[in-house]
Amino acid sequence: MRGTRVRALAWEDPTCRGATGPVKYNYFFQHLGTLKIPGKQMSALSWEGGGLKIALAVDSFIYFANIRPDYKWGYCSNTVVYAYTRPDRPEYCVIFWDTKNNEKYVKYVKSLISITTCGDFCILATKTDENHPQFVLVLCNSIGTPLDPKYIDLVPLFVTMTKTHVIAASKEAFYTWQYRVAKKLTALEINQITRSRKEGRERIYHVDDTPSGSVDGVLDYSKAIQGTRDPICAITASDKTLIVSRESGTIQRYSLPNVGLIQKYSLNCRAYQLSLNCNSSRLAIIDISGVLTFFDLDARVTDSTGQQVIGELLKLERKDVWDMKWAKDNPDLFAMMEKTRMYVFRNLDPEWWLPPLWGVLELQPSAGWETVLVQSWQEPIQTSGYICNFEDLEIKSVLLDEILKNPEYPNKDYIINFEIRSLRDSRALIEKVGIEDASQFIEDNPHPRLWRLLAEAGLQKLDLHTAEQAFVRCKDYQGIKFVKRLGNLQSESMKQAEVAAYFGRFEEAERMYLDMDRRDLAIGLRLKLGDWFRVLQLLKTGSGDADDSLLEQAHNAIGDYFADRQKWLNAVQYYVQGRNQERLAECYYMLEDYEGLENLANSLPENHKLLPEIAQMFVRAGMCEQAVTAFLKCNQPKAAVDTCVHLNRWNKAVELAKSHNMKEIGSLLARYASHLLEKNKILDAIELYRKASYFYDAAKLMFKIADEEAKKRTKPLRVKKLYVLSALLIEQYHEQMKNAQRGKVKGKSSEASSALAGLLEEEVLSTTSRFTDNAWRGAEAYHFFILAQRQLYEGYVDSALKTALHLRDYEDIIPAVEIYSLLALCACASRAFGTCSKAFIKLESLETLSSEQKQQYEDLALEIFTKHTPKDNRKSELDSLLEGGEGKLPTCVATGNPVTEYQFWTCNVCKHCVLAQEISNYNFCPLCHSAVG
Repeated sequence: MRGTRVRALAWEDPTCRGATGPVKYNYFFQHLGTLKIPGKQMSALSWEGGGLKIALAVDSFIYFANIRPDYKWGYCSNTVVYAYTRPDRPEYCVIFWDTKNNEKYVKYVKSLISITTCGDFCILATKTDENHPQFVLVLCNSIGTPLDPKYIDLVPLFVTMTKTHVIAASKEAFYTWQYRVAKKLTALEINQITRSRKEGRERIYHVDDTPSGSVDGVLDYSKAIQGTRDPICAITASDKTLIVSRESGTIQRYSLPNVGLIQKYSLNCRAYQLSLNCNSSRLAIIDISGVLTFFDLDARVTDSTGQQVIGELLKLERKDVWDMKWAKDNPDLFAMMEKTRMYVFRNLDPEWWLPPLWGVLELQPSAGWETVLVQSWQEPIQTSGYICNFEDLEIKSVLLDEILKNPEYPNKDYIINFEIRSLRDSRALIEKVGIEDASQFIEDNPHPRLWRLLAEAGLQKLDLHTAEQAFVRCKDYQGIKFVKRLGNLQSESMKQAEVAAYFGRFEEAERMYLDMDRRDLAIGLRLKLGDWFRVLQLLKTGSGDADDSLLEQAHNAIGDYFADRQKWLNAVQYYVQGRNQERLAECYYMLEDYEGLENLANSLPENHKLLPEIAQMFVRAGMCEQAVTAFLKCNQPKAAVDTCVHLNRWNKAVELAKSHNMKEIGSLLARYASHLLEKNKILDAIELYRKASYFYDAAKLMFKIADEEAKKRTKPLRVKKLYVLSALLIEQYHEQMKNAQRGKVKGKSSEASSALAGLLEEEVLSTTSRFTDNAWRGAEAYHFFILAQRQLYEGYVDSALKTALHLRDYEDIIPAVEIYSLLALCACASRAFGTCSKAFIKLESLETLSSEQKQQYEDLALEIFTKHTPKDNRKSELDSLLEGGEGKLPTCVATGNPVTEYQFWTCNVCKHCVLAQEISNYNFCPLCHSAVG
């Protein structure tokens, strides 16, 4: 008995059907199957406590039956896909279990209806929402990755798929979808291809329609709601044929990919499961009573009326069948499950088999294998597994009942492989009777697997003629070439070694090569296998000199082995011996061994192709110096400069650009200066311009800082230093301009013209900047301002007054209130009350002062000049000189006095004067602090 989501069992009334048996229904109380039991009346039924067995009381007998659940499962590409429910989740848990690697992938699916598989893919049929009548067919690969979903408005009660099509059917109509999957494309590209498909790849047909196949169908879901008197009960498909079975027993055959109705057949049963053989010539039908029958779709027979019809119901009939599978490579072979036994049939007959009597019977040389063959029914295999695959004379079965007891941890023991009788008997024939007789048996029962078995036996015994013929019969081109190569060998031991290697007995083959003193062949064998550890061992233990190139190749391959497993330290040892500088650099980088990476870069010759890559590794690690060295070594100064910029090593970038005469140094400096100014690092920007010999730009920034510091009323000495630095930069700029003009014009006679050209260029710049006119003006102002105060506090009041009088020319640099306050103080101390009165008048007239401050000055002046007459006691020497017509005299920056002597000292840097008797007291210029030469 077979069931799907069994919810209830009932038994039929014997007065109606003439038979007694339980009837199976699903959750929707749809009739799934009936088990007929002999007897008149069934009086009781009982379930097994924790299993799938039931006990039936019929008349005076008790019958036991097994319920076979129709699990949601499938098999594709060595992967068993099965679904189960968990008490903690409402969704179905779908497991994709890779039986080859014993890995599983879990996917949760809501409202799962069925699982259908074919080839490398599977279809999960689901319902989108319990309250919404829309369904989804999700195409997945063997690890559960969704490749392409299709939303349909048709209930997929029955789903089948081929290598190109998915067919889903309700009771009234069926939907076909021609899917495409590009294995080498990404999921995104697959979705793009899906969006570009034509509507013609999706079609819907009503079961009562008769499509011709010449015109593409349409995607009209209105056909799915049209009723029918004869609903669909099962479907199946192959690459070229679609079979639809109806409850009346009618079988409708359609062509694929163009869906056209080819033929209708009539059966006397309601199909539950359909299956086509590999060439679509025969159809296997399991009805709701578990009876397996076969129908030949192409046979032409004459019916009782004498008319020729297509299709014939074959004579084989088996009861209590709940699963069957056609062989993929033979249209006559199939396996079936009958109760708890598995049978294999060939052309509707049980397989021929040889009884295990070879160890007992002694065959005479004249006797053939026919004398001991006995025709017998195949001995069934006891199993309860569901058939996954039948190919190459092997059946793969999965024990789903055992797996679903603990579905989260599937065991490989629940996958069972069976060899069918013909394969086992052919192997026994080869072992017991001989190759010649076995060849005759395989000739009568041909199959590629049997021919390959015979070919392998011929190779084992070095019967090359038989092996070649067998390889030809199984179309194994590589095997044919191997036999040809064996035939060209003269040594029997060499042939045996090659055969041992062919069958995977590599240790034996290697030992045979070494015994023949053919170490090169042993190394070649290990090379083919990729066993580089053994290759290296053979190279080192050999008596002769090893091939250096092969030795390096072995070291590099072993290094790759460790690198692939991220064992970088082990890989380094082998890459060093293999002189693989590229992979060695990668290992150093992964190990963060930058010292080793630097040593490697230093050992490489100039312009080596690996240097740029190593430099980029240093860049990613933030190691500027090492990266620059590597870039310069491979003659890429531009990349070195870009690296310095990227790592914010602007000084180094400017230095490199300057040393390599790069044209973009101006833009580079502008970028760096902008970067520094954005971070308010003005002094760093000035230092940048100074080192790059951009003295004019540096001076502009320095003057800006000096002006800002002056406005903040910080210490006068600090402001003086800033102005001095600014002026020094301007002097350097002047010198640079003169040198530039001197370099443009050659010859001694052109010195005057070059100087004139430099001056003219400076004049152009001076029109745009005030500080180029007199760069020392700010420094002079604060120098005399400080000097006057120092003289005043030291008691040299007359000298302080003379110095303070110079400050009247610097009102644009020092605030007038400070200048005239100092002048009034010095004049008062020197008892030059006339000058003091003029200073107070100037203070009282300043618009920058508030009324309160002006009142304070007025009160102070009133207090002073009520006691003293506002008149100078003696005429100031400075005023007398200034009033003369001889012009303004230079000023001694040491004393503040005018220079009236013909001999005086002039600074080479700032060009200011000092009295001859005063300069002996100084080692440095009082204004610019340059050394006295």
